[in-house]
Amino acid sequence: MGRILIAGTASLLLCIFLSPRFIAFIREREFGQHIREEGPEGHHSKAGTPTMGGIIIFAAVSIPFLILTNYDWLAIGVFGTAIACALIGFVDDYTKVIHKRSLGVRGRTKLILTIVISIGLWLIATRGAGLQPTLRLRVVDAQIDLGIFYPVFIYLVVAGTTSGVNLTDGLDGLAAGCAAIVLLAFIGITYITTGQQELSLLAACLVGACVGFLWFNSFPANIFMGDTGSLGLGGAIAGLAVMTKTEILLVILGGIFVIETLSVAIQVFAFQTFRRRVFLMAPIHHHFELRGWSETKIILRFWIIAAVCSAIGFTIYQQSIR
Repeated sequence: MGRILIAGTASLLLCIFLSPRFIAFIREREFGQHIREEGPEGHHSKAGTPTMGGIIIFAAVSIPFLILTNYDWLAIGVFGTAIACALIGFVDDYTKVIHKRSLGVRGRTKLILTIVISIGLWLIATRGAGLQPTLRLRVVDAQIDLGIFYPVFIYLVVAGTTSGVNLTDGLDGLAAGCAAIVLLAFIGITYITTGQQELSLLAACLVGACVGFLWFNSFPANIFMGDTGSLGLGGAIAGLAVMTKTEILLVILGGIFVIETLSVAIQVFAFQTFRRRVFLMAPIHHHFELRGWSETKIILRFWIIAAVCSAIGFTIYQQSIR
């Protein structure tokens, strides 16, 4: 337990101490966030805020993890997935700041790269870690053998989770706080219930880095995590779900990300089918902004929802292994 606490604390402190220099570096090069014109009007004042803070998050995660880990396949698979997704996000962020626009890497390119990452995670999970290609239904204590469809299922988990975290990253500190809460639940799942210490170590590093990043990302933000951070954290959560056989349970554990994603899907479906909008704007946190809620109120209430969902998911997991 001491090794896990040291790793998480080290990540937190690294993030806190490295961030000021990184923010100054980004400001000097004018690598600022570009705000979508169709976004909430209040967000236009955030244009130019330093972005790509995900670089600091994963630097703070990587250093203590690589020093303290015993390099088992479970943890390496999750770490590799997170770094690979963060690299996609970095290319996306860099494209945006260089071309000074709000659109980055093409969707087709992201799709192909996500498929490659998912295949890599599948190979490590099944051949390196020796996991079976099964789907655990924790609520009813049953499992389904997916066979050749297992890599397809892993792709859906990775793509869905990275998209969910990315959509949640729309307010100062919202995605970082929600990700920290979900990852905290994974510390409980991997350490308290199953004793998977290397996964616990990595999850602790991720929680520490997210909390350290919140020191500068909380409202009003001095830096944004960008796609580097949101896709990387999404990849880490997806990898943890695959390695702990909690892919279906992730719908509850990461309920806040599911809500954000569903709000976009509902909005698109309603508009394309009926030419009407269900929400004032999607994702749903923008809807509440336009309803007059303050940014801090939305963030805190969404953190509460994330905590409740993670607590329910953790409880279900505990009951399923008894």
